[in-house]
Amino acid sequence: MQIFRNGTRPSQPGPSDWFTGSVRIDPIYTAEGPSRAGAAHVTFEPGARTAWHTHPLGQILVVTSGVGWTQREGEPVVEIRAGDVIWCPPGQRHWHGATSTTAMTHIAIQESLNGSPVTWMEKVTDAQFRAGTPANP
Repeated sequence: MQIFRNGTRPSQPGPSDWFTGSVRIDPIYTAEGPSRAGAAHVTFEPGARTAWHTHPLGQILVVTSGVGWTQREGEPVVEIRAGDVIWCPPGQRHWHGATSTTAMTHIAIQESLNGSPVTWMEKVTDAQFRAGTPANP
């Protein structure tokens, strides 16, 4: 058994190739073979979001604070709130982040396939981010 003490794993900024705006990643767990699971707390300041991306084995998001938006390709933007759990199936192109006025933090859990948990694509444009009023689930 391993215990990872709070504060012993340094926070890191979300890389600008993968995120727009101010994003902080706090690692929770990084898989060591043969495990493939990994998890992180990800905090998005207002307006911050991921780029479009997919996960080879899917992703679970657990919103822990604030209000955010997520969108699957071809569907409307959906509001997500603290306590919501989102399952994104393998290969589904999507993005997620804070709203334009409210920060949001979630725990992201995913597995790696052939050493990679994610395939990053182009950034979500400001027009895509601001398009329309989010639909409610």
